[in-house]
Amino acid sequence: MNYKNASLPIERRVEDLLARMTVEEKIGQLIQPFGWKAYTRSDDGTIRVTDEFKQQLAEGGIGSLYGTLRADPWTEVTLENGLSPREGAEAVNVIQRYAIEHSRLGIPILFGEECSHGHMAIGATVFPFPLTIGSTWNPELFRSMCRAVAAETRSQGGAATYSPVLDVVRDPRWGRTEETFGEDPHLVAEFAVAAVQGLQGDRLDAEDSLLATLKHFAGYGASEGGRNGAPVHMGLRELHEIDLLPFRKAVEAGAQSVMTAYNEIDGVPCTSSRYLLHDVLREAWGFDGFVITDCGAIDMLKSGHNTAASGEEAAAQALTAGVDMEMSGSMFRVYLRQALEQGHITEDDLNTAVGRVLAMKFRLGLFDRPYTDPERAEKVIGCEEHIELARRVAAEGIVLLKNEGNVLPLNPKTGKIAVIGPNANAPYNQLGDYTSPQPPGQIITVLEGIRRYIGEDADTRVLYAPGCRIQGDSREGFSHALACAAEADVIVMAIGGSSARDFGEGTIDLRTGASVVTGLAQSDMECGEGIDRSTLHLMGVQLELLQEIHKLGKPVVVVYINGRPITEPWIDEHIPAILEAWYPGQEGGSAIADILFGDVNPSGRLTLTIPKEVGQLPINYNAKRTRGKRYLETDLEPRYPFGYGLSYTDFHYGNLNVEPAVIPADGSAAVRIVVTNSGPRDGAEVVQLYVSDLAASVTRPEKALKAFSKVFLKAGESREVTFTVGPEQLELIGPDMKAVVEPGEFRIRVGPDSKRGEAVNLRVEG
Repeated sequence: MNYKNASLPIERRVEDLLARMTVEEKIGQLIQPFGWKAYTRSDDGTIRVTDEFKQQLAEGGIGSLYGTLRADPWTEVTLENGLSPREGAEAVNVIQRYAIEHSRLGIPILFGEECSHGHMAIGATVFPFPLTIGSTWNPELFRSMCRAVAAETRSQGGAATYSPVLDVVRDPRWGRTEETFGEDPHLVAEFAVAAVQGLQGDRLDAEDSLLATLKHFAGYGASEGGRNGAPVHMGLRELHEIDLLPFRKAVEAGAQSVMTAYNEIDGVPCTSSRYLLHDVLREAWGFDGFVITDCGAIDMLKSGHNTAASGEEAAAQALTAGVDMEMSGSMFRVYLRQALEQGHITEDDLNTAVGRVLAMKFRLGLFDRPYTDPERAEKVIGCEEHIELARRVAAEGIVLLKNEGNVLPLNPKTGKIAVIGPNANAPYNQLGDYTSPQPPGQIITVLEGIRRYIGEDADTRVLYAPGCRIQGDSREGFSHALACAAEADVIVMAIGGSSARDFGEGTIDLRTGASVVTGLAQSDMECGEGIDRSTLHLMGVQLELLQEIHKLGKPVVVVYINGRPITEPWIDEHIPAILEAWYPGQEGGSAIADILFGDVNPSGRLTLTIPKEVGQLPINYNAKRTRGKRYLETDLEPRYPFGYGLSYTDFHYGNLNVEPAVIPADGSAAVRIVVTNSGPRDGAEVVQLYVSDLAASVTRPEKALKAFSKVFLKAGESREVTFTVGPEQLELIGPDMKAVVEPGEFRIRVGPDSKRGEAVNLRVEG
């Protein structure tokens, strides 16, 4: 059987295998049931495949399993009934062995896992969430993180991940803002390329490589009103220049899998858009991987979008548009056979999709090495190297928004420190969504990070009070919080939001700060998938608690832990020091302490524009010049601009020049600027280059980020930073919908954020 001959080209092996398959076996390759339902674990630890899995395998096979090792409240996999890193690898081997040995052709299963900030399995390293990662402005660091995530996931048999998220955010009220890198397409594209290179490595069949799945294709971050899955209203020019750019760059970098988005664009659902999935993805970009839907997306074609009158029509619409696999749904399994018999699809349509799935399995080496090494999983997952990497990513992603009077860094010898707020000691609140259950002590909270930094005196010098919850109007914890604050010399307020689901951890006694296991569901989730908001204010009574503590006249530092921007004018006006940590992961508390006490000089920069109030939305920095007039009540200036972030040192920009100053349309110029660390501390600066097209055949953004570089400078050190500006930085989508560099004047601005910097003009001649 040629398909089992590893020396043959993949095309020959696919062709041979396809010729041997029945229609039922082909359809089986396009379905992906829930993996955690494919096995059971006995009290003695023995893993067995379920009867349901056996039946589906006997009926034609299973191409892939989703989230086999996923653990969270949805899967009902807990620390008690879940699998250790070694057991997880052993379980995947049991399932894989049964599939190969009990199917006619022995086709291996593709195990797909969630890994947006680490493998969503028990014991895996929990890295910072993508919004924190984006705020590092350090794609190379993210590439290293992705290598670690790939190594941990593949060691347990996971061969594909449903990340990175490449959605470009328009409205931060959207609950999935936390899963993105930010609002700028160039920045997202840089992290997209890093993700593909880091996850997939040099070759897909390596023991530490993972198939990257780009999602959500496309326009998902531009939904109406910031509501998850709502319609998207945009023209093709904006779609290509903004939303599709990161996907195109990732495909050019070698991405081999794409996930369709739930939303529609101008009336056409992405899951049935042949324009997106065939004309753009395959014909224009040359993509040769496979396309998978989001969970239940084909169902929406019949019940939601209502572009299909039957299940057969829905399945056919998706398949003929270019979908190759259905994630966790039943539409392909139930309706594809009927769709074939009724003439909605042809066997060639079916063979095309199946061939793409089989080709990917060959590329991943699943036919030749279908099993994983449990001993390696035990060594790699959650290792010290990865934990230290998680701490570094968190430290580089935390943004210093305000430091009036140099309140920060704190003096380690400061007397007593009160750590107050609902996020001061709430482990799951600082991890974000798509997180597995965590054993006690695994997560370093803000309180624990400060205690560890202070050391042996922490029991007497570090005071703690939760004060209140994220949500709810209970003030019963105010008195204890105020008492702690009154006794302290400085107060650290850990407030914000949460996308933590209910892990059965109980609640916190607001009067004492002690954990209380009540058996009742306790979740403060106000962000995450499907959790969209109409405002950006703090929820509950958090602001009221902060205002009461402020009245004591003590130095106060606010640490935001949250998944979307917060608009609280009172805090910006009255609190002298503010840190934005987003969701900083399992080592977040240590990273925050490192910054609070000055061991780490903050270098994070915003990847979202933070408005003064929600009524300014949308307020993305790269808005068109023709954005209209100001509001009656307020202007269009943000509270904190895109790219913004403070440091404990100062940076000076000078000697900006562009050479040559005039270039042809296909030429390029070198932009150079000297950056000097003129302050007292070593630190890293994010040097940002923006381009403004002063006159064009179509309307253009007022400015657009086109390059950036994070540079480390010792105190007093200067360095010349060089960028190349050429067609890629200057082109636009013209009236004929083709990319072109038009003659004319361009303003090049280089500086520390989207508002400040040195400027010089560059001329393009036709």
